[in-house]
Amino acid sequence: MKRVSILSLALAALLVGCGSQKIEITNGDITLQINGKMQSRVISNNQETKTFHGDFLSADAIVAEELTIDQWNLDKKAKVATPRGEAIELQGSYSKNGYGVEKYQTIIAPEGFEGMLLVETKYVNTGKKAMRLKSIEQNRVVVDSDEVIWSFQPTSTSARANWILPVEEGFYQENFLGMNNCDYGGGIPFVTLWRRDGGVSVGLVEPVLKTINMPIERIAGTSGATMKLEREWEDRAEFAVGDTLVMDRSFIAVSTGDYFEPLQLFSNYMYAHEGITPSESEPEAFEPVWCAWGYERTFTVEEVLGTLDKVKEVGFKWVDIDDGYQIAEGDWDVNKRIGGDSQMRRLTREIHKRGLKAKLWWAPIAADPGTKVLKEHPEMKLLTDEWVPEYISWWDSYYLSPVNPHTQKYTTDLVKKFIGDWGFDGLKLDGQHMNLCEPDHNEHSGLEYPAEAQERMPEIFKAIYDTARSLKDYAVVQFCPCGCAINFFHTPYMNQAVASDPTSSAQIRMKRKAYAAINPKMAYYADHVELSDGAMDFATQLGIGGVLGSKFTWPKNNPNVKVNYLDNDVLVDYLLTPEKEVIFKKWVGLYNEYMLSTGDYLNLYDLGFDVPEGHAIAKDGKMFYAFYTEEWQGEPIELRGLDASKSYKVTEYTTDEKKSYTIEGSNPYITPSFKLNYLIEVEAL
Repeated sequence: MKRVSILSLALAALLVGCGSQKIEITNGDITLQINGKMQSRVISNNQETKTFHGDFLSADAIVAEELTIDQWNLDKKAKVATPRGEAIELQGSYSKNGYGVEKYQTIIAPEGFEGMLLVETKYVNTGKKAMRLKSIEQNRVVVDSDEVIWSFQPTSTSARANWILPVEEGFYQENFLGMNNCDYGGGIPFVTLWRRDGGVSVGLVEPVLKTINMPIERIAGTSGATMKLEREWEDRAEFAVGDTLVMDRSFIAVSTGDYFEPLQLFSNYMYAHEGITPSESEPEAFEPVWCAWGYERTFTVEEVLGTLDKVKEVGFKWVDIDDGYQIAEGDWDVNKRIGGDSQMRRLTREIHKRGLKAKLWWAPIAADPGTKVLKEHPEMKLLTDEWVPEYISWWDSYYLSPVNPHTQKYTTDLVKKFIGDWGFDGLKLDGQHMNLCEPDHNEHSGLEYPAEAQERMPEIFKAIYDTARSLKDYAVVQFCPCGCAINFFHTPYMNQAVASDPTSSAQIRMKRKAYAAINPKMAYYADHVELSDGAMDFATQLGIGGVLGSKFTWPKNNPNVKVNYLDNDVLVDYLLTPEKEVIFKKWVGLYNEYMLSTGDYLNLYDLGFDVPEGHAIAKDGKMFYAFYTEEWQGEPIELRGLDASKSYKVTEYTTDEKKSYTIEGSNPYITPSFKLNYLIEVEAL
């Protein structure tokens, strides 16, 4: 496979049509061609990747009530050097019927980020008429295919849908990064379309979240899927004569395989150039977790204490105290049922006596109506454009303004109480509301503009993270945005990602691969095993390098929790029966023995096209493979990433028999038969 590794930049006047020009800028595998109408075409230089779309497209557009402008006469071009790499500067013009817009665009080939191009665009109204803007479009790309096209669409809605989806005829999804539903908003400013032979990604490279749309569509009767970046104005925005409109800085990238490679490229660019620093998890963040949520909101101290010895016997090392200890969201003092602060200290003391660690559930920036904190500090409420508090339906609470200085102090004081006073070793930050909020119109927040609350929202989580780590340098801060695609800008302020209320085992695996691309050094908690397929899919948790977790009860259930609780369409009894205990001890024991969660996740299999679904982890000089499908009947499976010059021992390490056999790296194929999963350890001989 030929790869273009040397940056090349061409400003060639080549015939594309009558008197038109074609300009090319190349960075590694990506080439962007631009014609005399400032239309573009994305090309992969990888010889295995076919043409994405043959025609030039109007990648950018101004959509006003009066007209749509999506072509500009290319007037000037120049090759320039920028701090991030070589670039071309383009200037184009549109003039018709009194309307006139000049377009200025810089396309940068960022050094060290081959396969990616940066795009900076601004428009000047040089005509004689104003326009009422409906939307502005950027980076429109079409990917053609005769078969299914896969997509990565990491935004947040109440549907809690998969982040990877097939794009078939008639498909449309908006992918708005603002608030989509009550409590739900945010995500990763990045979308991908890919085929078997390669893919294209577009997104933003701003240092803060911008609430744009990233729609993906495949119109029935067409062979292509379309994606673009789009900013809309419901109330219309005036683009007056002489005004300048500066667009959000964006990127285009090409890749092979699924979403892992471009998501990693995007993340690494953001770390290198946009002031974002990835966190690195402490060893404690990789230890398996038991959560008291099996007893739900009416848990008692005695129920938790009565389970601790069994928790340790099974092999878990963290105890999470979940929702139900507090007076109310916002008033985070211990309620009468639990028995006050002394009982929380008793809990952590008993947990620590057994050599276990304690984590506390908490829903920050939420406060119930009528709580003491809101009576004493009404200025902390986030106010919408209607000057009423923003409501959190999940908690029946109000949002606290995340950048309000009063909220900041109140929040960090709580962290000091939870960890410094009560003795907890970590925090489970919970709720989809944490991902994003509405713009804040509260004058007490001291904002220059309301949307600044959304852009600066990560600051409250930085304060939580820094305070927790200052009290205990090993403190684990888990961020659980309940079914949402994570707000990318929160990820530096957590050291344990989580599957976050998955609706299937496939979601657990899909999210693991995304977090491994974003930050390979961050622990990934696979959530309660009871949320997986069949409520017992430890093979998914272990095989992908997830941290194991459970919410079992023992020696009995809480009488206030109905037995046969429905999780993911499966009737589940959380009680750890003797039969289940054997299974739990086996898998938690395997986890503690192998600690695959601390290995290196390798991008060797395509989650869209490869069957069976495959995952690979390198650890301690060995390779660990995990394959998943309903049933497999002896067809060959390739073990990718092996050295062709070596022989290997393959061991079915999760089976009682520990069956092993030998293969050659020059012929790295196995032919197993299995149902649901097949996990193996591969070691060079």
